[in-house]
Amino acid sequence: MKIGIIGTGRIAGRFVPEALAAGNIEITAVYNPHVGSAERFAGERCKGLQVSATMDLEEFMDAVDAVYIAAPHETHYGYIMECLVHEKHVLCEKPMVLSRLQAEECFGAAAEKDLVLMEGIKTAYCPGYRKLLEIAGSGIIGDIRYIESCFTKLEDKGKREFTDTAYGGSFTELGSYVLLPILDLFGGDYETVRFSEIWGANDLDIFVKTDVAYRNYFASTLCGLGVKAEGRMMVSGTKGYILVRAPWWKTSHIEVHFEDPRRMVTYDFPFEGDGLRYEIREFTDWIKRKDDRTFAASGDRSIIMAGLMERFLRDRRSR
Repeated sequence: MKIGIIGTGRIAGRFVPEALAAGNIEITAVYNPHVGSAERFAGERCKGLQVSATMDLEEFMDAVDAVYIAAPHETHYGYIMECLVHEKHVLCEKPMVLSRLQAEECFGAAAEKDLVLMEGIKTAYCPGYRKLLEIAGSGIIGDIRYIESCFTKLEDKGKREFTDTAYGGSFTELGSYVLLPILDLFGGDYETVRFSEIWGANDLDIFVKTDVAYRNYFASTLCGLGVKAEGRMMVSGTKGYILVRAPWWKTSHIEVHFEDPRRMVTYDFPFEGDGLRYEIREFTDWIKRKDDRTFAASGDRSIIMAGLMERFLRDRRSR
């Protein structure tokens, strides 16, 4: 499958070796509206590969079967729709889009053209995380009543996350990860959502706590770029709890604990490379078996996620 890359930043650079590791993919083109950026990326990140660099979107589309989008968050919607018009399958980095309506439009357009559209959250497709969902659903810890997840990293203040006053900040960067297990295990039928923030320069959030309440259970998340906390994830049930220690988003070791502290069940799984290869393999598999829809790939989770992103950004603008 011939795949092209839109965007030439940090995450796009990680995609190249991960795509080669995933197999059955040929990177054929790189697009950036600034052709110099595309040429530098092709020369430095795609060394040894036959990759064209272009600022011409039509030329780019002619060279690919599918597209990986790793451009700035606010450009995702436009690029997704352009790719779908050109009948290209799309793997788009998180957050896929920043409003529920945009997500619904994107998945609706993909369905009309029988194309695969997938949000790239690498954790969702790694073996350890999938085993965690299996364990949680098995009943071994009883009825799940609480989930907590945390993802923080201390970023350079000169990076986009701290300088983009409209779309930067902690929640747009990391919120997709910490919300992932909540939406996978509890779904989107929540009753209330409350955000608590610590603000930094440019009125951007450097630390965010999200509380999501359902009818008889609830969840809490922490994400931050300027405040550090332990990046663990816990699923609490009526018979025990599941613990994934930091960094949980690279799930490789799972512990199941019970009332008796002497009793513990553990599971270990590989987490290869940077982890993008898992979502890439899932993406190419989806293209091969498009008739077999699941919750994640059909867009339900991404639509709910986009709605939460929209709500957070609306609250931030109104403060």
